[in-house]
Amino acid sequence: MVTQSFAAALAEAEQIIRSAPHARTERDLAEGLDYLAGGIKASLHLAWAYERDFPFFVASTGPYAKLGLDNPDTLYFHAYIRDDAEYVVTGRRGTTADLSFQVLNGDYSPARSPDSLAAFDDRDIEIAPDGSYELRFGPPRPDAGPNHFALGEGSAMLIAREVYSDWQSERRGEIRIHRADTLGSAPPPVAPDRIAKRYDVAGRILLTRLRTFLAFPEWHYLSLPVNTMTEPRRTPGGLATQYSSVGHYDLDDDQVMVITVPASDAPYQGFQLGSMWYVSLDYINHQTSLTRDQARVDPDGMIRLVVSERDPGLANWIERTGHRRGILQIRWQRLSRELKAGDGPAVEIMPFDELPRRLPHHDRQRVTPDQWRERIAARQTAVAQRMLG
Repeated sequence: MVTQSFAAALAEAEQIIRSAPHARTERDLAEGLDYLAGGIKASLHLAWAYERDFPFFVASTGPYAKLGLDNPDTLYFHAYIRDDAEYVVTGRRGTTADLSFQVLNGDYSPARSPDSLAAFDDRDIEIAPDGSYELRFGPPRPDAGPNHFALGEGSAMLIAREVYSDWQSERRGEIRIHRADTLGSAPPPVAPDRIAKRYDVAGRILLTRLRTFLAFPEWHYLSLPVNTMTEPRRTPGGLATQYSSVGHYDLDDDQVMVITVPASDAPYQGFQLGSMWYVSLDYINHQTSLTRDQARVDPDGMIRLVVSERDPGLANWIERTGHRRGILQIRWQRLSRELKAGDGPAVEIMPFDELPRRLPHHDRQRVTPDQWRERIAARQTAVAQRMLG
């Protein structure tokens, strides 16, 4: 049967989910199986999108196909490429906080992360007054123009990231890709043996995704002291202008984590929670993330994020949504300077009932139930407007 290898991969994938060390309860398992469904969807999508001669951008992740601690504020796109061909990327710049590009020499695996061969944001390209641009990626050439980027040996994937700070007012741009010498022609019909190969590739993508990103918390987070966050540091993986601060938490329902961080002068600053499956929590229907523009900034220039299971009635409440344990991450992007320790977060754990007495500017943070519903409605509307799925 053509689908036999994929069916075997599904059975193996379910066993990986069921045997995950953090799958301790029925709820943990249900969440893992939901995560698996998104992985199945994405793996089939990616296997059928593997086309280097007639490439197109596909959504790398989204609210129903999550992986790799996906950032709720980011649209991720990628296209497969080869290092001996030239590709043309055309588009129109939107109004989002950041637009960046990255070339990788492969994909993530349980043993290693791919090398970043190039990474830059749109400040490094020429954009016309109407927002349009054309980029060329290909072998090095002496007559290359300002929007030409040489593909290093082994170049295999081009990633574009569009990052929102204000979900409601910012608008995404347009982006397209084609191989320079195939535009106007068509690929050959799909042969039966290629269909079988695609199902096989989809199964291998699925298993690799699961094994890789279930290992990421062990690699980058769980070795850190619990209920702390690191100083800002350059994000591994070669992103040109991103710093991050990371950590993991373990909190009782009567405990609150207060994360205090300066409101940055960077165009983008965002905080999120992630599950032990190393994906974002539900950021559509719950406030599990905040950007600088979404957060309420105190008079002293600080953002105080309140991570809690119980509702404190505060604008900067970050909902745990039943997750006693999880991942913490702050990102800064489009930076024009290095970040120091003073730019990063301070973390304090306190009993829930002491929050009104110990949280600076507590009264200024208060919101009514109606105001909270308005905040959630704004998130739901904004994500729908991005047409993610």
